[in-house]
Amino acid sequence: MEPLLDVLAERDLPCAPHVVARLVAALPDDPEAVLALAARLGPEQRRGLRRLPDPLPLGADPSRLAGIPETDRRLLLAVALSLGDRLDPVLALDGRPVEGVLSSAAARYLTIHAGRVRLTDPRIGADVRLAATAGEVACAHERLAAAAAATGDRLAAAWHHARARPVADRASAVALHALAQAAAADGKAERALLLAAEAAAHAATGGLGEETRLFAGCAALACGFAADAESWLSALFPYAAEHRRVRALGPLLAARAFRHGTVPAIDPPRFAPISVADTTSWARSAGLAAILCAERGDHRGERRWLGALRDAAVGAESSGRLRDAAASLCRLLAGEGGTGEECAPGELLGGVPVALRAACEGDIDEGLRLLRTACIPRATDGDLLLPGFGGAPIVRSYQAVTEVLLLVWRGDIGSAREVLRQAAVDLPVAIPFAGLGVVLARRLDLAVLGALSPMARSLTAVVPPAMGCDVLVDRAVEAFLAGSFEAAARGMGLWRDRGAPQSSFAVPGLDGALLAARTEEAPPVHPPETEVVVALQRAIGGSSAGAWRTEHEAARDAARRLRSPFTRGRVETLLGVHAGLHGDAAAARDHLQQAERLFEAAGADAWGRAVRRRLDRLQASVDEADSGAERLRACRSAWAQQLTPRELEVAMLAVGGSGNRAIAEHLSVSVRTVEVHLGRVFAKLHVRTRVELTVLAHRTERYL
Repeated sequence: MEPLLDVLAERDLPCAPHVVARLVAALPDDPEAVLALAARLGPEQRRGLRRLPDPLPLGADPSRLAGIPETDRRLLLAVALSLGDRLDPVLALDGRPVEGVLSSAAARYLTIHAGRVRLTDPRIGADVRLAATAGEVACAHERLAAAAAATGDRLAAAWHHARARPVADRASAVALHALAQAAAADGKAERALLLAAEAAAHAATGGLGEETRLFAGCAALACGFAADAESWLSALFPYAAEHRRVRALGPLLAARAFRHGTVPAIDPPRFAPISVADTTSWARSAGLAAILCAERGDHRGERRWLGALRDAAVGAESSGRLRDAAASLCRLLAGEGGTGEECAPGELLGGVPVALRAACEGDIDEGLRLLRTACIPRATDGDLLLPGFGGAPIVRSYQAVTEVLLLVWRGDIGSAREVLRQAAVDLPVAIPFAGLGVVLARRLDLAVLGALSPMARSLTAVVPPAMGCDVLVDRAVEAFLAGSFEAAARGMGLWRDRGAPQSSFAVPGLDGALLAARTEEAPPVHPPETEVVVALQRAIGGSSAGAWRTEHEAARDAARRLRSPFTRGRVETLLGVHAGLHGDAAAARDHLQQAERLFEAAGADAWGRAVRRRLDRLQASVDEADSGAERLRACRSAWAQQLTPRELEVAMLAVGGSGNRAIAEHLSVSVRTVEVHLGRVFAKLHVRTRVELTVLAHRTERYL
């Protein structure tokens, strides 16, 4: 599938991986047909924000039906229109035994096995549909409805009966709405959406129309079709009944956030219900809005909606549980922790909050266990936030992205990447936590491959523009792993100039102490090891030559206590670099060798290759004396992160052997000014003399 993703991107047809997977399933072994089909889809269908059309626009070719008798065409039409793949209703409609069907001209287009039937080539289905008149299609649906009723399949009978009606049919709307709710309760969100959409088409206006559109919008949201959800739900404002508007508000805000990247800024009191009977629905909408704001760092909006949630939860037990659970998740996303007692594992977003909390408290394995327990079928039926859709694709996306995050925190980089790649084929993983899945996909590709894969690039392309994706750190990581320290330093410098933006979740980037572009605090959501690593980076990067031996021992002991092989590998790399900068080649080699083994254990192949190149370069240059300012480009780039431009020029001229007077004449300043600049350089770089400065410059060039 990845070559297809690349070609689609080249043709300016970016597609979400799970959408391409569906197109490939519909047209196996025919990549050109998949590309042609993708070109016929709308941009939001390619991004996974709208349902794919039914039938798919596969392109009609009348010649494919040449020579097929009319009886067999009707059979193929019945198979193409059938809701399921059961053989019995099709045989009942056709009137021939299975042996007669197998000997017919239609048999070469059918796969029949174990009481199931399907079209071998879906393009035949498109051909027979386009060739059939509206009357023939309606007749086929009516006969399929009768056949399904005869076999006791109420769902298929109601569906086909509704599809056969040329005008709105209230009875069909009522039946399909009930069946859609039952399908959602059984965890079949996409089947529920199919039924709900047809029910909404037949319900027309009035209370039933509002109810069916509300349910269709919620079902679309649960499947990740945010644009469809917004279309259905926005139709309820401002004139639908209050209790339906209250129920629709949270899902509508979620649909707009998933589609456009930001939560609409509205005033909660303007939408608060008058009736006490709507308290639970209002609490659910307020809780969902608060979590959406918290995901995106909108703390003002989060506080407004949490206030509305607290007001709604007064005196209502179920609303009180939702209030506690939502408020706890918001606190967690803001880095304020939580008690872990607010809800059972499966009661909110498929167990994601309790799994995250366990990991943030230091027990990542317990977090993964809780998450996988909540994924057991029917374990999430009672989701407080999305009642009736606990096992829907959107919830499973949150679970999958959380699992990947926890695997990254545990240091299982290779496993995390494989889990995310599989999830991306099945689910809209770009949605959860404001695009966290995209950030993880990019960083995991860089850690394993050293470059972005077509899947990561495709996920990046489908993120809403308002959310965006800060690529500066990713480019710096890519340059660093490729051996270009200078480009990495520039990228991190630009990132720092932009305010050092980062995800709310701790996702490995570049060691700040290595490039003097670190943030002073860990991201809000992180495991305890993150704080240890940030402190270690700061200590290692700020260690002076005189204190290095003592501080090196302390840092090495602290590194040994890190449980994540990937995290420890990065710290060992940092120790190796700085050991080399401080003149301890033996320690540098030892730390880098440890890092290489740790990266291999973590599955971070690109990091392992980068360390191996450093080891090879160290071995080749142990006895080599570097000289000449032109060979100090990496040193200049590294020092540029710590020195002012004038200090840097003075330092590089001093390293090149120029005296104070010569430097003053070259820069047209006084000798005293040169002395002041050199004093500041010595202080910032922790050296005392020109000799130490020159030695540091050549070591920096060698080890970075």
